Amino acid sequence: MNQRQRKKLIPSTWIIATKQSGGHAYYSLYAIDWKRRGRLSWEGWNHLEDLLQFHIPIKRKAGGRKSASQPAAKIAKRALHLHLNEAQFEELEQLFYQPFSKKRWRMFLQMNRNKK
Repeated sequence: MNQRQRKKLIPSTWIIATKQSGGHAYYSLYAIDWKRRGRLSWEGWNHLEDLLQFHIPIKRKAGGRKSASQPAAKIAKRALHLHLNEAQFEELEQLFYQPFSKKRWRMFLQMNRNKK
């Protein structure tokens, strides 16, 4: 995806993935734009509070000039929360960097959402 396409990205699905390893939690935030087949990710939080304070730059509408920044706490209300083990998190990472496939994404989300 080139820079111009990235600027047009408007996420429709938000995912907060939590990986437990060695008694420590690791949090990642993912955004998926199904219409434009785009994905964004932010990773590297060890505490949920730090993730919720992160300000995410988002576009208000495609082709618009205005972009806004909002805290992840607002997005967390409508995000899918996935609690993953090491293997599931590795599968999510692989899926994120492979060519975009709605079918594979929906299967992954459906399988891991039902395991709560």
